[in-house]
Amino acid sequence: MWLPLVGDKRLIKTTVGLSLAILIPQIANAQISYPMVMSLSPIAAQTGTSSEVVIESRYSMFGANQILVTGEGVVGEVVTPMELDKDGKEPSLTKIKVKFTVAEDASEGVREIRVVTPVGASTVGQLVVTRDPVVQESDKNNTRDQALPFAAPAMLCGRIESNEDVDYFRFHLDEPKTLTFFCQAMVLEDRIHDLQQHADPIVTIRNASGSTVAAGDNFYAADPLFSHHFEEPGDYFVEVRDVRYQGNRYWEYAINVHDRPHLITVHPLAVTPGATSGLKLIGHHLGESPTIDWTVPQSLPLGMATTQLPIGDSRTNPTQLFVTTETPVVESLEANETFEQATPVPVPGIVCGQIEAEADLDLYKFDAKKGERFSFEVISRRLGTSLDPIVNLVNSEGKSLSENDDLKYLGRMTSPDAMIENWTVPADGTYAVQVRDVHLRGGEEFPYILKIQRAEPDFELVLDSDKTLLSPGMAGALFARVVRKNGFDGPVQLSVEGLPHGVTATCGDIPPNLDDGCIVLQASPDTNLGAANISVLGKATIGEAEALKEVSVAAQSMQETYMPGGGRSHFPVAMHTVTVGKPLDLRAVRVEPQEVTLKPGESVKLNVEIDRAEGFDKNVTLDLLFQHLSSKYAVTLPKGVAID
Repeated sequence: MWLPLVGDKRLIKTTVGLSLAILIPQIANAQISYPMVMSLSPIAAQTGTSSEVVIESRYSMFGANQILVTGEGVVGEVVTPMELDKDGKEPSLTKIKVKFTVAEDASEGVREIRVVTPVGASTVGQLVVTRDPVVQESDKNNTRDQALPFAAPAMLCGRIESNEDVDYFRFHLDEPKTLTFFCQAMVLEDRIHDLQQHADPIVTIRNASGSTVAAGDNFYAADPLFSHHFEEPGDYFVEVRDVRYQGNRYWEYAINVHDRPHLITVHPLAVTPGATSGLKLIGHHLGESPTIDWTVPQSLPLGMATTQLPIGDSRTNPTQLFVTTETPVVESLEANETFEQATPVPVPGIVCGQIEAEADLDLYKFDAKKGERFSFEVISRRLGTSLDPIVNLVNSEGKSLSENDDLKYLGRMTSPDAMIENWTVPADGTYAVQVRDVHLRGGEEFPYILKIQRAEPDFELVLDSDKTLLSPGMAGALFARVVRKNGFDGPVQLSVEGLPHGVTATCGDIPPNLDDGCIVLQASPDTNLGAANISVLGKATIGEAEALKEVSVAAQSMQETYMPGGGRSHFPVAMHTVTVGKPLDLRAVRVEPQEVTLKPGESVKLNVEIDRAEGFDKNVTLDLLFQHLSSKYAVTLPKGVAID
């Protein structure tokens, strides 16, 4: 097993023994810091065009040489010249221009981006890809008289940059028309590393006299979505502000104004690759019979997936579906609110349902034997629906046996969705699983997926980082935590795919009695500077005797985000970036002894010597635990072994 010696931020040098790999970090307040992306302005780019965006960061982006973007069809290029000051020193570049070129057929929606520099990859920023022209606010559009003109469809971009800031945009209608207004702001801030308070936008539509004709506040969390039919031709204004009249220079927004179909969700939510699914479209501007027959592409990945559905000669905005090889059971129109009315479902199985009215309860019954173990999961909010579900198991007498509201996943994230995991059947009989909204709301925007599975041993794998910085001849470490499910207690072998040229990985395993493991990355002395996104896999053998199977799980990278008061939280991101950059604050580390073998009651002293870069005078923390305040995020020491 690998035992890294770690600290708060970067892991620099490794000496590998038979039973101990020791790494020394660069601490969090070192004199070389990777950039933290704080905003993109404008935060949207149109398909089929090239446009410039200003990226603002905390800490310098000098030397930026590469832009990484998730998905296909979007390419970023650094435009700002990287030139030294007149005195030969590096300037502190916290603003740079980047040109994004977006293909005509690029998928719309939010993309993650990173800036690669010689001191590491930046934290994640987000870019909105849209089919509509981007209209960027001016410096002076804070009154209706200064409102920036536009014609729908358009993507209105700006920022609520200071307290009491109110932005105005103006449009004209020659005839009655229905328009949809979809604002994204809060969602575009969830991955910003050090933005401890987010925008809470409200969008108001006013007529020429200033009277309110429509308004939208919260729909997707704090972000508004609404449609309005304008009966009278004339001039109208889009007003956007924070509902609390607060502001922040990093509170960027993107408001899509258009008159085409806009999807919120669909029913049923589950589809099968290669099959034709009849889907009811739920949203705005969908006509009198909003249904389509859609042949699901074989290329659509299994699980929760985002896609754009065909509608007429165009395609919808991005929507989220659950893709499965199983044939789902679709809730019928018959009443199923009591145990006697409960819809029979197979076990295992997938049910597509809908809480179609206020106070609606949906029950599904199944037969089970004493001692069998099952898991029940409701997927709704994670697919963008309005449902905040509760799942409840009841017996034939209506007695509640187990209930769950919000679930925990990836070890530390929570979701409004619900799950009962590893439930043991108390006696032979018929049982029912009940789904309802926690606030007893309902409507067509409240569809869900109910997964009923036998509770078999399984695991998730989580990386407590989303980037690793190396320099030629130096090393770094990734920490992987296994989240064990349904009694799984076996070892997990770690592996890495997609490493930059010249970088190797030493992958240990996570032993049965531990939850944390480590991967040591080493850059050869002649490695060229550069970056690549990697994938980390965990493999395990699960099952017993004749039912053994090999399971491979892709690790989810987590980006750290700061919390008020100095806390540390996380957000799942799509990219884990390994960067080989220039030499850092620590140039060499030597540790003796390189191998440690302990018997019960014994202790050993490690002698550590470091070589500092010229001018680096900060403290260096040595540790064998990855921890912050009182929380331990990686414990790779054997049980019973402590570090002083």
